[in-house]
Amino acid sequence: MIFLIEYDRTHSQTTFFQNFPDAELTQAQSARIEREVAANQRSLSLEIVLLEAKSEETLRRTHARYFEHVNSPEVATRLLNEALSEMPQQAVFRLA
Repeated sequence: MIFLIEYDRTHSQTTFFQNFPDAELTQAQSARIEREVAANQRSLSLEIVLLEAKSEETLRRTHARYFEHVNSPEVATRLLNEALSEMPQQAVFRLA
């Protein structure tokens, strides 16, 4: 399966999702380019990707960030912890 995903970086959420059979790779590529051109014309901060996976379940597991929304407290906490773990130790601040 081929999956076309449009992800809004500003709001950290997927705004478009479509799947294509493997035999329709050319159509999937054309759809991605059309969405990319439209997003660029409107100056939107979107990430538009084509991904291949055996199933949607596999895709959701391997590329979870496209399907999680930051407004969930659990997701926001996990993303914050991941960002903090990547910072140099001296740059980490304690929140009171």
